[in-house]
Amino acid sequence: MTVTPFDSALQGALLSDAEVAARLDDAAQLRTMLQFEAALARVQGRLGVIPEAAAGRISEVAESFAPDPASLAEATARDGIPVPALVAALRAAVGGPAADHLHWGATSQDVIDTALVLRLKPLLETFDARLAALAKSLAGLADQHRRTVMVGRTRGQQAVPTTFGLKAAVWLAPLLRARQRLDQLRPRLLLLSFGGAAGTLAALGARGPAVAEALAEELGLGLPPLPWHVQRDGLAELAGWLALVTGGLGKLGLDVALLAQGEVAEVLEGGAPGRGGSSTMPNKANPVASEVLVTAARLNATLVSALHQALPQEQERGGPGWQLEWLTLPQMLVMTGCALRHALALAETLEVDPERMRRNLEASKGLVLAEAATFALAGHLPRPQAQALVKAACAEAKASGRHLVDLLAETTDAPVDWAKLRDPANYLGAAESFIDRVLAAAKTAS
Repeated sequence: MTVTPFDSALQGALLSDAEVAARLDDAAQLRTMLQFEAALARVQGRLGVIPEAAAGRISEVAESFAPDPASLAEATARDGIPVPALVAALRAAVGGPAADHLHWGATSQDVIDTALVLRLKPLLETFDARLAALAKSLAGLADQHRRTVMVGRTRGQQAVPTTFGLKAAVWLAPLLRARQRLDQLRPRLLLLSFGGAAGTLAALGARGPAVAEALAEELGLGLPPLPWHVQRDGLAELAGWLALVTGGLGKLGLDVALLAQGEVAEVLEGGAPGRGGSSTMPNKANPVASEVLVTAARLNATLVSALHQALPQEQERGGPGWQLEWLTLPQMLVMTGCALRHALALAETLEVDPERMRRNLEASKGLVLAEAATFALAGHLPRPQAQALVKAACAEAKASGRHLVDLLAETTDAPVDWAKLRDPANYLGAAESFIDRVLAAAKTAS
């Protein structure tokens, strides 16, 4: 039995992401913790904090050391963290006098938090690359369908004409902002954690700041103005970003699921034949990817609150909030990777049916042109009178099944160009201009 679908052999391919999960597993955590220890020793050896020979030995062993996570499990349960057991095992592997200089002046939280940041750094690059690929695909849809006219719907009801290209641009725009936010987020998140026992680096004396500066450079991380043991806003900001990304993807997924309903049938998820099949209803093609996007949005929106709950930390170093981050952030990261993977596949294989969109427009019998008719008549009549005429004609169109424009033409002698009004493509406002703006922003971001 698995505790979450992320670990499940049955559900993992649907609700997890192997590439993201591999950055977060036990082996990856141990590698990055050992990377911290090796870098710390090298820096301290160069600065004369520990003997250079000891630094070389520690670095050499730490870079090749690969303990079995299971061998550290019992001690981790005892200590509440894996670092003491890892340091003890590494010290034994280093051996000799050099072992005494391992982990010099550091504390467990330095190791764990920096190791997390070291894993987040390539994960953010992965997310950015997927966002860029998805943005390119959606930009293609927006451009290709900039004149594909369809029913625009508000609050679940038919409203006025729009285009599928504009709908794709609406999906695209939040992703462009997500990439901008990611660029802004990185320098606040990808920071060395190094404060020693209580955030003072007292064990290193006056050399503490120099070691911290050199260690940050060695690891390719930013240097904060002071240790962030109890300043968790960077991780909370990341959680917010993850929720924003999946929220934007959830909008895409919800729209596609609604447009794929049998009664609408304006788009269809592509992919392998038989995708989304039912065990008993061969007529069905369930919107599997779209549903995952909505699920991811709702899950991350729920989990983000836990990272905010972790912000109040006790004194100079906390415990419960730290553990809350361990329980929550990996789920959000994996769910975001999963959502981006599904969204990219969905965008690349989405089947758009312009003919069905045209038929759905025609089936409205001109009711989606009610606003257009009101404004056309308001050029010749007082607006309240125009509104009253159109409202009465809408009621008759619904009752009789006749086209709204035909009824209006019979009702008033106002010199309206009824043929022009009848074509939904003539009431798209600034749709193309909006598409162009979003595509220009996408081009700048690529």
